[in-house]
Amino acid sequence: MIGSTNDRARALLAAPRGEGVAVIAEEQTAGRGRHGRPWQSPAGRNLMVSVAVRPRLAASDAWMLSAAAALALLEACRQALADSDAARTGPWSGLGLKWPNDLVDGEGRKIAGILLETRIAGDRVADAVIGTGVNVNWARSEMPVEIAGTAVGLCDLAGVTVDRVTLLRRYLASLDALVTQVEEGVSPLPAYRAASWLDGREVTVELGERQVAGRVTGIDAGGALLLERDGETLSLDHGSVVRVGRPASVAP
Repeated sequence: MIGSTNDRARALLAAPRGEGVAVIAEEQTAGRGRHGRPWQSPAGRNLMVSVAVRPRLAASDAWMLSAAAALALLEACRQALADSDAARTGPWSGLGLKWPNDLVDGEGRKIAGILLETRIAGDRVADAVIGTGVNVNWARSEMPVEIAGTAVGLCDLAGVTVDRVTLLRRYLASLDALVTQVEEGVSPLPAYRAASWLDGREVTVELGERQVAGRVTGIDAGGALLLERDGETLSLDHGSVVRVGRPASVAP
């Protein structure tokens, strides 16, 4: 049991050889998502892992770390489903990335979330903690009613219990490769755009105390969400998507 894997990973940055260590918990007492929201997870069912790094990266490109983590997680989860005969023949309709930090199934139900916490020094990223929480073997039938309608476990999609150790190994290997590519100047943007689940959908985005609604047209060069509204295109570099409708091309 641990308070927060993100907090522990950050503390390890001060220790010899602490950078890059994966902090994994079976249970958290103070797990959190974006904006300090609590992250619920029963003990021993899911995957909660945080890694602290000192990337060679400009502050303006910090968002790429979150995109790299999302793509690494997407690949690991796709492989987990590919291992399952039930997933290959069942009704699940693929996985996608829901801006800015969620992994969802084809119906938009949340499988995982990413919490990136960065420390900026001047125009560079001094360090960053990449935290991930994945619903692995927590079935929807066991989730609290307040989240069961909008979340799903990999086990539900796979039709079987998913090996968390294999999932973790695949995620960390992919994360290491993608963060290295980002440091070398290779942008994750094309792959992130290809995996975006929101494109073409009517959404409402919460921006602090106000909300804006429109149709998602893509992700811009800086990782911001592009929203078409009243004939103009807005570029949103922060916010939470609080409502999602059908793609505009889908008939009601």
